[in-house]
Amino acid sequence: MGANNGKQYGSEGKGSSSISSDVSSSTDHTPTQAQKNVATSEGYKQLERAESLLWTYLNGTAVQKGDSDLSMRTLSTPSPALICPPNLPGFQNGRGSSTSSSSITGETVAMVHSPPPTRLTHPLIRLASRPQKEQASIERLPDHAMVQIFSFLPTNQLCRCARVCRRWYNLAWDPRLWRTIRLTGETINVDRALKVLTRRLCQDTPNVCLMLETVSVSGCRRLTDRGLYTIAQCCPELRRLEVSGCYNISNEAVFDVVSLCPNLEHLDVSGCSKVTCISLTREASIKLSPLHGKQISIRYLDMTDCFVLEDEGLHTIAAHCTQLTHLYLRRCVRLTDEGLRYLMIYCSSIKELSVSDCRFVSDFGLREIAKLESRLRYLSIAHCGRVTDVGIRYVAKYCGKLRYLNARGCEGITDHGVEYLAKNCAKLKSLDIGKCPLVSDTGLECLALNCFNLKRLSLKSCESITGQGLQIVAANCFDLQMLNVQDCEVSVEALRFVKRHCKRCVIEHTNPAFF
Repeated sequence: MGANNGKQYGSEGKGSSSISSDVSSSTDHTPTQAQKNVATSEGYKQLERAESLLWTYLNGTAVQKGDSDLSMRTLSTPSPALICPPNLPGFQNGRGSSTSSSSITGETVAMVHSPPPTRLTHPLIRLASRPQKEQASIERLPDHAMVQIFSFLPTNQLCRCARVCRRWYNLAWDPRLWRTIRLTGETINVDRALKVLTRRLCQDTPNVCLMLETVSVSGCRRLTDRGLYTIAQCCPELRRLEVSGCYNISNEAVFDVVSLCPNLEHLDVSGCSKVTCISLTREASIKLSPLHGKQISIRYLDMTDCFVLEDEGLHTIAAHCTQLTHLYLRRCVRLTDEGLRYLMIYCSSIKELSVSDCRFVSDFGLREIAKLESRLRYLSIAHCGRVTDVGIRYVAKYCGKLRYLNARGCEGITDHGVEYLAKNCAKLKSLDIGKCPLVSDTGLECLALNCFNLKRLSLKSCESITGQGLQIVAANCFDLQMLNVQDCEVSVEALRFVKRHCKRCVIEHTNPAFF
């Protein structure tokens, strides 16, 4: 298509793997009429393929209300970072292709490309040669509308759009589109991708990504401490970090992030089995003034499946994260009542708490949780086998504004516990007492006569429940939206009665005669 006007970029940096790309454009010569016709015809076909691919990207998305005052920048520096899937050739469909000199195969890598040249004579984007009425409708959209459309694309596809033409390059790298980086995939070289992306986003503000607020790399199993350190160094305004399932990261990397990102409020490290604590680094603790203390601004913390978390680690977390409002400790099997006592000493603002499958939590732990009083709205103690009516009474007595309780598998709960709960937590909206064999129709009757706002009720595998109890619930809880009676001995007539009185209720059951 002519001489090569593009540039090659040899490497990501000193000591990094070599990544190169050839960007070609035509020379400035005058083609013959026959050449023009051939080029124009081929250009139409390529343009149609490009448009089809774009609308495939945007299929099913809805344009949300956006900011009409978006300032566009003309970026003269090269290298938008592209996240290319494994075993996929360069981006085709008339947009040119890219090749990598890296020897890495079968994995996703970050590739560096120069922006499209200013003067493009490729028939794909030489729209001026086409009649005005035949021009692609996408090209007639104003810049703010294009940016609005781009805002729905994930990170890797946004980088690909930056390769279409100069205009798309400028729009795709508008800083308003880069408040979030979201990468997925088990094979992606996420450490390298984060390094390339943050370097590109830091070009206007050296070494700092001031616009980046959210990084989500959940499920990227190749993420290591090096990738988290890149985030900690370059993203001081980070507010949300999701690294769920990234089991290679350690405490030290998490300490770096919470120490260097003072605005971090949401942290999801579920499934990160090496994480045993959340704390500031020693250097950060020394720099803090005595008035500031050693606190971290995290409000939402998910440590589900952090199996090695122990009471001492929870003590450290509570002492540093005193502003916690949402804490999830599902399947942290080493925690005991002592850890919950530490938690209540420092974190008095918790609204949602889950200690499901923490088998060492007992009624004494629930007595500590009850100290949250009216602030507690959500509590999950599913499969905490040591919990009985005594613990339920503590929670019901002091946490009168409780809206959600999951006590599935707590076999020590009886009708007395349900009755006390119903009378003291009248605004309860969701209750799961499945696999509680000692709960019968008597407990359901008391529940129905006090909790009129109940919307979700699970009675799965409650052997003592009959159709009579369900009919009492249906006759009083008209707003019921979900009822689970799987593995319960209830008649078809009772299920039909529920359906007649609770029109919007979805019934989960195992009775083949009811449909």
